[in-house]
Amino acid sequence: MIINYINSYIPEIIVPNDFFTDNYDISDEVIISKCGIKQRRRTRPEENTNSMAIEAVKKVLFESPLSLNEIDLIIGATYTPYDTVGTLAHAVQNQFNIANAKCFTVDSACSSFINALEIVDCYFVNKKASNALIIVSENNSVYNDYSDEKSGFLWGDGAAAVVLSNERHSNEDVEVIDINTTGLGNIGKSIEGVYLRPGNGGIKMPFGKDVFQYACTYMIQETEQILRKNDISVNQLNYFIPHQANARITDFVAKKLKLNTAQILTNIEQFGNTGSASTPIVLSQNMRNFKPNDLIVISVFGGGYSSGAVLLKKL
Repeated sequence: MIINYINSYIPEIIVPNDFFTDNYDISDEVIISKCGIKQRRRTRPEENTNSMAIEAVKKVLFESPLSLNEIDLIIGATYTPYDTVGTLAHAVQNQFNIANAKCFTVDSACSSFINALEIVDCYFVNKKASNALIIVSENNSVYNDYSDEKSGFLWGDGAAAVVLSNERHSNEDVEVIDINTTGLGNIGKSIEGVYLRPGNGGIKMPFGKDVFQYACTYMIQETEQILRKNDISVNQLNYFIPHQANARITDFVAKKLKLNTAQILTNIEQFGNTGSASTPIVLSQNMRNFKPNDLIVISVFGGGYSSGAVLLKKL
């Protein structure tokens, strides 16, 4: 399976740490020490999860080697939906009039992008589809309580669009070598660790230490397992893209995996935690920096809990 094209959309409104200092007496120093975030992005009032995804897909029209009318599988990935009935995937299908495509949306919190990749792979293997579009979009700000001292400063908004097939189409192609996802609803604080309950306070992280502990454990484990399965050492890995949850998690994971700074790709300092959109956004920002045969691992951890990893190779 090959990623033939990827791009992202980031809202224009910047929310600096000063916003939390001025409004909620949470200092810049405290926020940076807790998570490493200096600013995050927020949608305009007229924007939402669907509109961000549509903006990301608009770039596909002009830049992707595959046209939208060739797409026969559309998968949305989000835990912050604008509409729970007319889903993210259906909004994109409607906007661009993509006929004859299977279409649905998945949610495994911040692991959702990796789950979507795994589902596409299954469709391709079983010859149920040949050209896929994954749209990942998170509008955390509309569910966020900015006054929440535990997690109100974490969240940012953003979206990404990914086009996949089993064929080479350009020099930008990246091969998906392997994927793994894991359901972890049976460990720790599980569904209580971090949650989004629209009728009960929105997005909250009451057990941040539990989330931190398991995120570190399973992002390391997922990375080690996928490398070992494919006979690749950490030293052979060119780039590591962790879920952009917290800079302290990234630092811990990198240290345990013995990764150097040049191997780690992040954007949390500027964009905050953009949920399941975080890793495809980082990937889209760095695609043109990859050289042939570069090896990249994406490792994620999400609420519920859930985890996953994908091994990529620049062609």
